[in-house]
Amino acid sequence: MSTELRSRKKLKRAVQIWLEDVERIDGEIQSLDGIIGKSSAITRGFRAEDVLKMLKELEEHIQKGKFHEGLVVDNPQWIGQVLSVTALSGEAAQAYIEEIWLYLMDDEVQKIGFCGMGGVGKTSIMKLINNQILKETWNFNSVIWITVSKEMSTAKLQKDIASKIGVTFSGDEDETTKAGMLFETLSRKSRFLMILDDLWDRIFLDKVGIPEPSAGSKIVLTTRSFDVCQQVGCCRVVKINPLAEEEAWNLFLEKVGRVVLNIPNLEPIAKSIAKNCAGLPLAIITVASCMKGIDDLYKWRNTLKELSLYVKSVNGLEDDVFQQLRFSYDRLKDLKLQHCFLSCALYPEDFRIKEEDLIQLWIALWRKWMVGRQSLTGVGYGIMHNNWNTSSLGRSWCEINGATKCAGIEQLPYPLQMSPPKCPILTTFLLSNCRITSIPEGFFKHMHALKILDLSRNPIMSLPISIANLKNLTALLLGECQNLEKEPSLSKLKFLKELDLHATNIKQVPHGMENLSRLKYLNLNHVELDEIPIGILSNLSLLQNLIIGEMLIRGEELHGLKKLEILKGTFYNLQSFNIYVQSLHYQEEHREYVIHVGKMGCRNAIYSRKYIELCGCDFYINQIMLPPNIEELCIEECYLHCREEDLLFSKFIKVPLPTFASLKFLYIHRCKNIKKLFSANCVPANLQGLWVTQSVMN
Repeated sequence: MSTELRSRKKLKRAVQIWLEDVERIDGEIQSLDGIIGKSSAITRGFRAEDVLKMLKELEEHIQKGKFHEGLVVDNPQWIGQVLSVTALSGEAAQAYIEEIWLYLMDDEVQKIGFCGMGGVGKTSIMKLINNQILKETWNFNSVIWITVSKEMSTAKLQKDIASKIGVTFSGDEDETTKAGMLFETLSRKSRFLMILDDLWDRIFLDKVGIPEPSAGSKIVLTTRSFDVCQQVGCCRVVKINPLAEEEAWNLFLEKVGRVVLNIPNLEPIAKSIAKNCAGLPLAIITVASCMKGIDDLYKWRNTLKELSLYVKSVNGLEDDVFQQLRFSYDRLKDLKLQHCFLSCALYPEDFRIKEEDLIQLWIALWRKWMVGRQSLTGVGYGIMHNNWNTSSLGRSWCEINGATKCAGIEQLPYPLQMSPPKCPILTTFLLSNCRITSIPEGFFKHMHALKILDLSRNPIMSLPISIANLKNLTALLLGECQNLEKEPSLSKLKFLKELDLHATNIKQVPHGMENLSRLKYLNLNHVELDEIPIGILSNLSLLQNLIIGEMLIRGEELHGLKKLEILKGTFYNLQSFNIYVQSLHYQEEHREYVIHVGKMGCRNAIYSRKYIELCGCDFYINQIMLPPNIEELCIEECYLHCREEDLLFSKFIKVPLPTFASLKFLYIHRCKNIKKLFSANCVPANLQGLWVTQSVMN
């Protein structure tokens, strides 16, 4: 639901009813559980019929919840996108909001300009106004926010507007035709508000396809230049100035904490630091966040000295924000943190970067750390949620970046008659989710330094042969390219460490994969492959993360993978699985695994990081081995060849530790001939949940 429920979408009525029934059933279960809990051992048995009835209803409801045609529909009442923004304080900001709001409510005012230097708060104020308007839908029928930025082109602006108002270009139209399509659609909209944020140069509305506002429609633009406001024809211009000294000091105190006033001799130094921020809210917030929690007077004096040097080293008032940002960046000290911050420049302006995507990029960039992938993931989240947030750099970057924009280009700008692009020092190329359908064969011919190539989530069917010669490539990310059927040989990619092919349409293992001896991450989940041929995995001795889902593997193939940290896959049978478990004695304990043995079961929810499912297997005495750190075990549709007095655990499953200390959840479904589970001295000490359904037991 969270994946599908985006802007312009709402839940289907059937889904809403299903969720309401979930709450009802959950309440009834809790009520029944309470009644049973209060019953005596004798009367409790009379509730068996109620329990079975509830289980049946629950199972039927789960089946009803498989909405194969999606969970959402278009929301006709959607008029605009709510934007994330930090709260603004101070009388000046409120005064600007009120003035712009007054013009927005005035039917005589069609075009409004909002100008001021970079970092002074224009975008933040307009985001607040955007969100407030969406709460009061009576005045505008649609609100269209467009981020223009310095690298504006008519084609890019037309594409952004089209995506917001539901116009689809086929790709063959010229700019004039596209302008006509936009003009026609916008002209039919009554009382629309278009906000053009961060406009650097004059634009001709008719050339783009924006009609002159009338009948209650309006255009608002934010820009650094008063001249741009006049050139576009704004009849009202609001100029935002830097904060006055007193208001700047109050904002600094709010962000750094008023506790600094209790430190002797610190206040004049702190005021000088605040003054160096030139009244720019972004700069004040950035620097104050860096100094929060510091009570050493020497460090404050040193900060003032550093900040003064930055101000002198950069000329021009427009660079004041850059000075403070550079100051905050340098204070990160750790080169890894600085690199993490700079990597955001690879994404488009105002682009919502997924945490997991950014961390995957960091892992690919800094494999030289020589620690496990799982460790790197932890480091990545630590950087994101601790170091980065406290430094305020993450919040500042929406304001300032040097983005490389590749979103939604559909076709690479490379006509067949042209020679391949020459990018000899390019190391990272991100083209994820750009709707690219094809790439010319020689496109990567002159990109020999390329290390990271991300083409994931594109409807591409094949890859150009020139990828096969990218000898320095360390990460090739092709996940969710659902039409991808073939790829060139990987035999020359000796330095490749990450290969992601999950949810692609490949029908065989890539040629040359057995030569990728440095590979550390391999994801072949959700592909139409039955198995990995013998001899491939055993050559990948440095693998740390192996995700292959339902694809069958043999235990002997994993015997030499001593660095494996994460395993998600399926074993042929119990014998193959036992070989794998035996190999664990010779290597470090896995941090995470999801393992299926036999045929795939039907469990969906997994509550732990160490899960094993045995499905459709015949159990014989002393046949099953389990790793000592297992946390969750599911046994489904299995048959025990046993006598009545035989115990499942100890007779059939070899328990490495007498107490089976790590096991938390145990499920037994539709199993035959199971009579007893544990002996009195072999009950798992930390078991939190035990489910036995449709099985024969005593």
